[in-house]
Amino acid sequence: MSKKAVIVLSGGLDSTTCMGIALAEGYELYPITFHYNQRHDKEVEHARKVAAHYGVAERHKVVDVSFLGQIGGSSLTDTAMEVPTEGVGEGIPSTYVPARNLIFLSLATAYAEVIGAQVLYTGVTAVDYSGYPDCRPEFIKSMEETINLATKLGVTSDAKLRIATPLISLTKGEIIARGLELGVPYELTTSCYQGEAEACGECDSCLLRLKGFKENGVQDPIPYKTKIG
Repeated sequence: MSKKAVIVLSGGLDSTTCMGIALAEGYELYPITFHYNQRHDKEVEHARKVAAHYGVAERHKVVDVSFLGQIGGSSLTDTAMEVPTEGVGEGIPSTYVPARNLIFLSLATAYAEVIGAQVLYTGVTAVDYSGYPDCRPEFIKSMEETINLATKLGVTSDAKLRIATPLISLTKGEIIARGLELGVPYELTTSCYQGEAEACGECDSCLLRLKGFKENGVQDPIPYKTKIG
């Protein structure tokens, strides 16, 4: 029987690296992407390009969860709020989207049940990240327990659904190094929170990405308006 993996694919650097890792680990790829009324919704377009690159466009689910934008509470969904450009600091920044990974992993679980996948891949990291509570190992462990309590697969089978977080203990530089080894198409990805044609080079996400490529001595293949450092 073939091994299947659902990959939460944003179109960003981390989730695309997860696509490469899942493939290298012998899984058939079933990406799922969420449109949540984010200001950088161009990432959905990039996710489609990544899925096509890996030859799985027909399996790629793009799910509308725009109610997250209606709920608000994040500078990624509320254009009245400013996206921070002061760099990654202490505390939880305004770019945190309330309950985002809780919702994404729940819907990815539903897709996994339907197709008979054994694992969910998500690109969360607890090292070079912006302080989001739903990127911590404690959350992932709890969520894995919950999905196996809440699903038919979990209560009727000895085979449990697993949440794979291969990047969780890696720095951005280490993530990029792994992706470069696997030939991950970083030129097809986007990370900027502003969502414009060229990355701003100033938001937290851009700063982390640029730092990671610099640590590898490699030019980031996407265009920037401004490159700091």
